[in-house]
Amino acid sequence: MGLLFFALFLAVSAASADEDAFIGVNIGTALSDMPNPTQVVALLKAQQIHHVRLFDADQAMLLALANTGIRVTISVPNDQLLGIGQSNATAVNWVSRNVLAHVPATNITAIAVGSEVLSTLPNAAPILVSAMKFIHSALVASNLDSRIKVSTPHASSLILDSFPPSQAFFNRSWDPVMIPLLKFLQSTGSFVMLNVYPYYDYMQSNGVIALDYALFRPLSPNKEAVDPNTLLHYTNVFDAVVDAGYFAMSYLNFTNIPIIVTESGWPSKGDSSEPDATLDNANTYNSNLIRHIFNNTGTPKHPGIAISTYIYELYNEDLRPGPITEKNWGLFDANGMPIYILRLTGSGTVLSNDTTNQTFCVARAGADHKMLQAALDWACGPGKVDCSPLLQGQPCYEPDTIAAHASYAFDTYYHRMAMGDGTCNFNGVATVTTTDPSTWPKYLPFWSTVIN
Repeated sequence: MGLLFFALFLAVSAASADEDAFIGVNIGTALSDMPNPTQVVALLKAQQIHHVRLFDADQAMLLALANTGIRVTISVPNDQLLGIGQSNATAVNWVSRNVLAHVPATNITAIAVGSEVLSTLPNAAPILVSAMKFIHSALVASNLDSRIKVSTPHASSLILDSFPPSQAFFNRSWDPVMIPLLKFLQSTGSFVMLNVYPYYDYMQSNGVIALDYALFRPLSPNKEAVDPNTLLHYTNVFDAVVDAGYFAMSYLNFTNIPIIVTESGWPSKGDSSEPDATLDNANTYNSNLIRHIFNNTGTPKHPGIAISTYIYELYNEDLRPGPITEKNWGLFDANGMPIYILRLTGSGTVLSNDTTNQTFCVARAGADHKMLQAALDWACGPGKVDCSPLLQGQPCYEPDTIAAHASYAFDTYYHRMAMGDGTCNFNGVATVTTTDPSTWPKYLPFWSTVIN
């Protein structure tokens, strides 16, 4: 499932406890107007995203990611799991086609074998560990097992009695799978992949979980959740779920396997049955999540141990079936426009430079020309934008289109107003973008005058 803002990334074979945490992005492709791989990679670079997770091993995407340094997690889709789990030869062929053909140019660092298999494809559970072992053996044969780790993402619903975290345990019916699976992860130096969605925990709690607690908002000490067995204080749902995962592993006598959160996010839009799926809540959750991860504070059970996380997801996927929320977890739309601007000042470089100091205000694609002209007239009049560079013969006259001229005026006004909230609206015909317009052919050559 998912969430909203830009692109998704993953850690180097990594995830050891002494490493700094990273933020990555999941890249789903269920879009009616899916950007091509080159466009996707351009967005990742612009947003300084260095870790991504793919839900497959798309050849064109892997080629586009070559020589970028971006760390890539590829996936064995669930519909290929049975074949690989039943045949070592099939696994060898899969690795040859999807890994060996691309490394080292493409920096593949992990393979996710299936997704939430125990929850969504239980008939494949008996061969899950075999599939992981076959994939790993193929990596060993090519001397790639030290740089490419093998794991499988689990839904957090696999953890029962998750609060207090110290009482958590995995669904015991899956012990015949979980115990050998954890032994495999331990022996190969890999990590548990866990999907953590405080949105769903909040929605399904019947009012027991406070919205502020799910969104990482500050809580007064008397509102923090306290584990009565450990006396650890929990200020957010995310940490409680991750620690429940650690305690569930401890219950099975595994205490040294790190956790990477392969999916987390918040939907930005929903119907009347999901009123807390809003732009503001999605922005709040993802912004606070990113800060929390980059602070390297860890969790109450494991303070200071990195919990690297992939945001769900890069794009809104309008073709996903189900409720409105399913289509609105993304950070960007298909045009690379942000669904909202993350509040990331002071959170480092990833997803922050372009979303705080390098945003631009441009004419919205498809905007009504009469409304654009009216907004342009306002900007050049009451808005007090100096529009003389747009006159014929001046540097910004070309291209002589309403959209180009309006974008010049909108962006000039937006930056003069210090990019404040509401200063890039113009009655709905303008939008904020983190993509430098000087790279848009339709706005060259005039934009260099705006940004220089």
